[in-house]
Amino acid sequence: MNAGKGAYADVNGLNMYYETHGSGDGVPLVLLHGALSATGTSFGGLIPGLSEGRRLISIEQQAHGHTADIDRPLSVQQMAEDTTALLAHLGVEHADFFGYSMGAGIALRLAVQHAPVVRKLVFATVSYNNDGLHPGLMDTVSQVTPEMLAGTPWEAEYQQVAPRPEDWATLVRKNSAMESTVPQYTAEQIKAIEAPMLIILGDSDIVTPEHGVEMFRLVGGGVIGDLVGLPKSQLAILPGTAHSNLTTKTDMLLAMIPPFLEAPA
Repeated sequence: MNAGKGAYADVNGLNMYYETHGSGDGVPLVLLHGALSATGTSFGGLIPGLSEGRRLISIEQQAHGHTADIDRPLSVQQMAEDTTALLAHLGVEHADFFGYSMGAGIALRLAVQHAPVVRKLVFATVSYNNDGLHPGLMDTVSQVTPEMLAGTPWEAEYQQVAPRPEDWATLVRKNSAMESTVPQYTAEQIKAIEAPMLIILGDSDIVTPEHGVEMFRLVGGGVIGDLVGLPKSQLAILPGTAHSNLTTKTDMLLAMIPPFLEAPA
């Protein structure tokens, strides 16, 4: 990953870390990482390509990466509020958002609750309710322990960058508890989102391909483009791709994300 400029801001009682990469006059692209992850493991291979001619702001959420934990639970809802507060602190009124996994959930929350700040959305693994997840997944997630993650890239990243590396076990426990509080949305709420979205899934992801197609249809997809024109939103299902390696598919992602962001809104 190319070196970015890291800084902290006091946001909602949190000393929140963010990095800036690249430069440009257009709206910035905000990167929202996955659970138990941070900028490096979620987006490290993509940042050099995404930051060409564009300003990136990569935000590290409560208890993740360089941002220390505080005495409150983890929730997608609060992370969305922290994100908007940080952007307001930075003077950012409009942005594009690229969220991966938990970060996609945060971006979806922003689209539903803070629509004016959102121009375009890139979702890497997103479901708008738990029906989109493979059966049994939530039970598995709730049983994850720190010992099960020993030696993983996520633990290694945390030990390297976290202000208090000894908090890793607390993060894992809080993350498991958070999964039962993830917001659930209706089809009508998804239809009401006006921002164009690029929905990306792996063909062997934690979200079913059928759910990706369903969500795409809710925002105008699934039409005969040659007859009625292409919808403003897009769907991509990456071949040979699981959840954990989705954002390592650099060539495929860089072939679709910049053109989507650069197209007229």
